[in-house]
Amino acid sequence: MKAVVRTRSLPGLLLALVIVLLTVTAPRAQATTGISTIADALRRSPVYVDPAASAQLSAGDADALAKKIRDADKPLFIAVLPADYPTRNLFTDLRTATGITGLYGIRLGDRFDARADSSVLPRSAVRNLVGSVQGEDAKTQLNDFADRALANMGGSAPSSWGSSGGGGGLSSTALITVGVVLVAGGGGAYALVRRNRRRRAEEQRAALERLRVVVDEDITAFGEELDRLDFHPAEAGADDAMRADYERALDSYEQAKSSMAAAAKPEDVRSVTQALEDGRFSLAQLAARREGRPLPERRPPCFFDPRHGPSVADATWTPPGGAPREVPVCAADATRLADGRDPVVREVDTDYGRRPYWDAGPAYGPWAGGYFGGGLLPGLLVGTLLGSMMATPSYAADYGTGYGDFGTGGYEGGDVSGADFDPGDFGGGFGDGGGGDFGGGGDFGGGF
Repeated sequence: MKAVVRTRSLPGLLLALVIVLLTVTAPRAQATTGISTIADALRRSPVYVDPAASAQLSAGDADALAKKIRDADKPLFIAVLPADYPTRNLFTDLRTATGITGLYGIRLGDRFDARADSSVLPRSAVRNLVGSVQGEDAKTQLNDFADRALANMGGSAPSSWGSSGGGGGLSSTALITVGVVLVAGGGGAYALVRRNRRRRAEEQRAALERLRVVVDEDITAFGEELDRLDFHPAEAGADDAMRADYERALDSYEQAKSSMAAAAKPEDVRSVTQALEDGRFSLAQLAARREGRPLPERRPPCFFDPRHGPSVADATWTPPGGAPREVPVCAADATRLADGRDPVVREVDTDYGRRPYWDAGPAYGPWAGGYFGGGLLPGLLVGTLLGSMMATPSYAADYGTGYGDFGTGGYEGGDVSGADFDPGDFGGGFGDGGGGDFGGGGDFGGGF
């Protein structure tokens, strides 16, 4: 006897599939939501509210919070979980499962803590943000935390969030929508992934082109210094030390030109100005040898314009509206300041006209970092526009970590890194204020 083959209509199969999905994902009264479920939800929306914790944050409040985070275009993830949710390795496991570089805040009952990849927000900043919202009700706490974090963190929202709002949890509408998108618009996800990368690349190109004008002026000025020196290795009185100084200066000139030609982003400029600073010091040594003067000590270039050459002293200077500070100055600017006159300041073009480089925008950080290095720059720029920008995590995400150290590498906020992240950013004890995971230990004193 032949077997009877029964067929079902396509609508019937789709309906059965939706019912199965809803059944699988429906919350169970006694079951703990798995990390994978939370991570899947956070990859689709910045806010997840566990069904067992729905009394803490309403669906409307969760939607409003998610929209705020999306509108800010930052990789901030918020999870609201029941008070008895297991805390062991919670942050590390969630970050691994989500796979996205960002800032993660978790509320457990009336407790709250957060962790972040250091490229998005330094651990000290996370600790301060967490401490500033302790003791608040869920809605107030999570909104206050989001407002303060979004103003300081770096990176961009992951493309997987798309453009639609939504709080935590899985709904039938979301499941059906996901199914439709997967079937009808598989190419759209790729376009979203590329959008943020393309926008960032365009912004970097524009910043580099504006910076290129200034760096080319520096290279040209150094080349003119070499010509004015009129040194010939075979001239009378030239010795091996002089020839070595001259050779180093020439090498620095060629290195600066080749590095600038190869620069692809603003932070690449640091190696160019670093080479120019090395070359100018070699010229200063050569000039001292030819004139029979003592060799100069290695000092940073003149703060007001590195083209003035190595500084000879430190002088007190107060920027408009700022606090006094000691800055390295060349001999000519030292005399001007002593006489009560203004120094000769390096100005660059901005959208608001010619401005000193320290008030011209964030792209000049790498340029200054190559001249002045990481340790000196913070004190010189404090209170200036550039100094204020460089002190924010968002600057580190865009132009590099640290003063004068502008090669970030690695993953930035919103990037999909999978399990490739520093576990030290997420390890420790829940409640230790940003030192690590729920569960005890950590950098800033134990858990609850």
